[in-house]
Amino acid sequence: MSLDILAIVLPVFALIGLGYVLARTGILKESTGDALGQFVYVVGIPALLFKTLAVVQLGDQNPWQLWAAYFSGVAISWTFSTLMIRKGFGRDARAGVIGGISSVFSNSAMVGLPLISSVYGEAGQVPLLILLSVHLPVMTVAIAILMERAAAKDGMAEAPDLPALILSVCKNLATNPIVLAIVAAVIWRTLKLPVTGIFADVLGRLSSAALPVALLSLGTSMVRYGIRGNVLPGILLSLVKIVLMPAIIFVLSAYVFHLPPIWTAAATLTAACPTGINVYIFASRYGTGHAMSANSITLTTMAAVVTSGIWVYLLDLWRMN
Repeated sequence: MSLDILAIVLPVFALIGLGYVLARTGILKESTGDALGQFVYVVGIPALLFKTLAVVQLGDQNPWQLWAAYFSGVAISWTFSTLMIRKGFGRDARAGVIGGISSVFSNSAMVGLPLISSVYGEAGQVPLLILLSVHLPVMTVAIAILMERAAAKDGMAEAPDLPALILSVCKNLATNPIVLAIVAAVIWRTLKLPVTGIFADVLGRLSSAALPVALLSLGTSMVRYGIRGNVLPGILLSLVKIVLMPAIIFVLSAYVFHLPPIWTAAATLTAACPTGINVYIFASRYGTGHAMSANSITLTTMAAVVTSGIWVYLLDLWRMN
């Protein structure tokens, strides 16, 4: 891995480390870290999404190919991890679902955006934001359906009414700031309204603040997790997340769907991001897999300091050939 790549990647993870140190030493209170995360989630990332999606030019590129490549890789990795947890470790169906999402739910907002912006600039932001625009809705609906079915299979609940379940999830998503920003951007783009002047300047300032604040916020939140029991499942799920899943998505993007090099690189690097903290929230909500999810978040975030740089290096070699 070249020094140039390290110079790009290390500052991203240095900010995460700084956030962790500030929280661990008590310089930043836990409530401050929560407030930073709230700003990123409610204001910063939605502003960046709107600013980009309202004016982005896709040319001849079809976003459906990007979504197909990425979510096919998600489905393959999720299935593999669920079977590993259920068959290899003898866990119940609900734990299998948590194992699956622990190995595929990328922290694309707090890590992916700063990382890909540093490596590929605005050209890399476009495919990532196209992925991010559907990532949360698709993953949330899939998790809700699979967890409710798993709960019924484990005898913890009745078989779910799928239409009612999907409607309930969609109602919750309708008030999500990221989803609202996406809808607003689509409307703005459809009406061909400009993003200029003071409006563009404010969006730009909010967007610029979102990326470093997201990294600091993630660092502060890492204090809550750490390494718990069930270490081996956590290690194996982490390997799926930062090694197997990116490799699958790279092959699908480059050689099956023939995406442009920058889109392939962005999709692969998004897949190589650490596990998102939403996974632990789902584990807590459904009362299972806490250790697996916490270990996956911690281990993948620690390992990504090295593995993300390796992926950037490998992708650069591929792009030059």
